[in-house]
Order: sequence, then structure tokens, then C-alpha cells
Amino acid sequence: MNPITLAAEELNPLVPHPVEIVLSLVVFGLLLFAVKKFVVPNFEKTFAERTSAIEGGLEAAETKQAEADAKLAELTRQLSEARHEAARIREEAREQGATIVAEMREQANTEAARIVEHAHAQIEAERQQAVTSLRAEVGTLATSLAGRIVGESLDDEARQSRVVERFLADIEAQSSAGNGAR
Repeated sequence: MNPITLAAEELNPLVPHPVEIVLSLVVFGLLLFAVKKFVVPNFEKTFAERTSAIEGGLEAAETKQAEADAKLAELTRQLSEARHEAARIREEAREQGATIVAEMREQANTEAARIVEHAHAQIEAERQQAVTSLRAEVGTLATSLAGRIVGESLDDEARQSRVVERFLADIEAQSSAGNGAR
């Protein structure tokens, strides 16, 4: 064989030298040992810390969610109670308003009845006063007229009073007879 072909066969770039293979295996083993000894525990520690932090965060979130749900339920209950209380207060106010209106109506009716009664009493008093005044005037006119008709003076108080009473009695009798005939 030719030394050139021999050298060409030995220098095949696709087949590594045995020393390179052994040296690569030793370096790979050292690298694997270093990674397993120093890097993997740090990764494991970091992963464990992150896992515990995430789990703690989830637990805290669940706790906060449970607290929020409880608070929401409490607020909903309080709101419901407040609505019931407001409805009760409105109903009481409505009832009190109706009671006040009824009392005011009763007072107004009582006051109106009192005013009407007072007016009737006042009218009756004024009527009695007018009747008395008219009797006096009619009596005076009647005695004066009777005196002229009879031709004698009826200045005597007793006589004048009797004449007036008889005259008014006759007028009332005629008035009553006229009302009864109608």
C-alpha cells in the first residue's frame, strides 16, 4: 500500500480517534457529575420554592375568596334585612298617615258641627231678639192705632200690654190656621 493511501485511511474525519472518544467520555462524565451535584439541586430547590409559593398563593386566594363569599353573603343578608325594615317603616308611616288623616277628619267634622251648632244658637238668639224688638214696635204701633180707632188714649202700660198680647195672639192664630190649611 502506498503511504499516501495509508495516511488517507488513518485520517478519516468521520471516524474519531480512540483518545478523543475516551477524553470526550471523561469530560462528559465530569460535566454530568457537576450538573447533577451543583445545578440540579439548585433547580430542585427553586422549583420547590416556586411550587410552595404558588400553592401558598392559591391557598391564600381560596381563603380570600371564601372570606369574600362570606362577606357577600353577610352583606346580602343585611341588605335583605334593610329592605324588609324599610318596607315595615313605609307601612307604619302609611298607617300613621291614615290614622292622622282620620283624626283630622274627625276633628274637622267635630269643629264643623260645633260651628254649625254655634251658628244655630246665634241665629236663634238673634231671632228671639228680633221677635222681641218687633213685638215692642208692633205693640207700640198697635196701641197707637187702637187709640186712634177707639178715640181714647191707651197710655196705660198694663192696658197697652194686654192689647198688644191679644193682637199678637190673634196674628199668630191666623198664621197657624193659614199654615195648617195649606
